[in-house]
Amino acid sequence: MCATCGCSDEQDELGELDLLALGHDHEHGHDHRHGHDDGRVVTLQQKILAKNDDLAQRNRDWLRERGILALNLMSSPGSGKTTLLERTSHDLAGTVTLSVVEGDQETALDADRIRAAGCRVVQINTGAGCHLDAAMVGRALRTLDPPAGSAVMIENVGNLVCPALFDLGETARVVLASVTEGTDKPLKYPQMFRRADLVVITKTDLGPYVNFDVGAFGEYIGQVSPQAMMASVSAVTGSGLGGWYDWLISMIPAVAR
Repeated sequence: MCATCGCSDEQDELGELDLLALGHDHEHGHDHRHGHDDGRVVTLQQKILAKNDDLAQRNRDWLRERGILALNLMSSPGSGKTTLLERTSHDLAGTVTLSVVEGDQETALDADRIRAAGCRVVQINTGAGCHLDAAMVGRALRTLDPPAGSAVMIENVGNLVCPALFDLGETARVVLASVTEGTDKPLKYPQMFRRADLVVITKTDLGPYVNFDVGAFGEYIGQVSPQAMMASVSAVTGSGLGGWYDWLISMIPAVAR
């Protein structure tokens, strides 16, 4: 199965699973015809997710044994994940030890920004892949070796579709949506928001200049993910960051219980 388009071919299925788990691209020896047998595609997808879930549980156990909080930050590209992490690292310096797993298809630009903000960071480049998976994160965690009682921020690849399917072993999921993206995102991408523990509205300083209805957005979150908490922040002005910091700090002791 191709990591990007999801079509299957005649390669050995186990080999394909290993390629996806490692985040590697592969050469296509076939035309991209999407009339494949649905049963075979579904079965292969189930195998991929089952393998990923097993690795995710290993990550979760590893983190729990060490009393480490891991947050999976997901959003569309440009929502402000990296900027929020930079501001968080600066404001919580001396209070919370932060490490970052940085996911992007290419470049280490965001990792450089995070490192300059004072965090230890491991960059993962997924190439053609559109999400992080548990195998990638497991290797990154062992490279970071974060101390007990600290927090690891997993900045997933910017994408509102595929990352929602892959458990990484995280303690909680945080979904960010900027005011520039439109009010209807929870309804258009329900799978992403459905399993969120916290939904953060970002770039609120731009609110006066865009057509974003905070009340309606909250109602949509309630329809899709009634258990999710919400916060509204601006990493530029600092508005609302206190609530984000309080939530983050409150989550750290929970991993040791």
